[in-house]
Amino acid sequence: MPIAFSRAQILERLRKTISDGVPIVAAESAAGLFAKCAELGGADLIIAFATAKSRLMGLPTGRMGDNNGLTLEMAAEILWAAKHTPVIGGVDGNDPLRMDQSRLLDEFIEAGFHAIFPFPTVAMFNDYRALRDQVGMGFEREVQLVGLARQRAILTMVSVYPGHPEDAAVMAEAGADIVIANAGGTRGGLVGYDYEKTMAAAAADLEAIIEAAKGANPGIICLAHGGPFATPKDTEYLYEHTDAVGFLGGASIERIPVEKAVKEVVQAFKNVPVRKR
Repeated sequence: MPIAFSRAQILERLRKTISDGVPIVAAESAAGLFAKCAELGGADLIIAFATAKSRLMGLPTGRMGDNNGLTLEMAAEILWAAKHTPVIGGVDGNDPLRMDQSRLLDEFIEAGFHAIFPFPTVAMFNDYRALRDQVGMGFEREVQLVGLARQRAILTMVSVYPGHPEDAAVMAEAGADIVIANAGGTRGGLVGYDYEKTMAAAAADLEAIIEAAKGANPGIICLAHGGPFATPKDTEYLYEHTDAVGFLGGASIERIPVEKAVKEVVQAFKNVPVRKR
């Protein structure tokens, strides 16, 4: 049976990894196969998001409609595949069909998730965020969700984007345990996002987020994600130029390696000669 991890147990494991000088790796998994392979590869955290389902469809990472419903449906498959690794569920804190956040948290914990991550987040879209804030369904609800989870001793991870490092401080003060300094959509592969900044500029953006988070809570755990950082080699630069202690991989773990592997194995099968008849 899958292990039930508490907030304290997850934090103890992560801090041990940091003290050992090993990067924390969080792997997004839209299917049991990915979760199982990520666990076998040594992932410290498995992340289940409805948005990851878009990658299974050969699309760029994007919203999928009933985000909470889809993520809750994923729980049994992901938890069964990765029995020995904490699994974090992406919670849409602005779901108009699930406005009671306490009941929403109950649904995710009862489904078996060990922690929560307000995602998709309005912080991804500045114009959309401003519009939602006007009607009381914006960033503040995500902050409230994190605060409520902290009151209930549920571990929380949040994502903060360039241009809004102050969001990291707000979330840290609300009780977030892990901040993902997010450079944006991942570059590379068949349907990667266009990302025009250099690694140096991206690293500076991420470090500003990390500094804001640590200014509010020096003990907070800061990871990084996205933009030009898409391969293990890329993270060498990331760790040299920021204070991130790990990496969250979505497209860089699920999509890009699978695109490459499937294409290459099909080409290899096609290159085997058959006897003429």
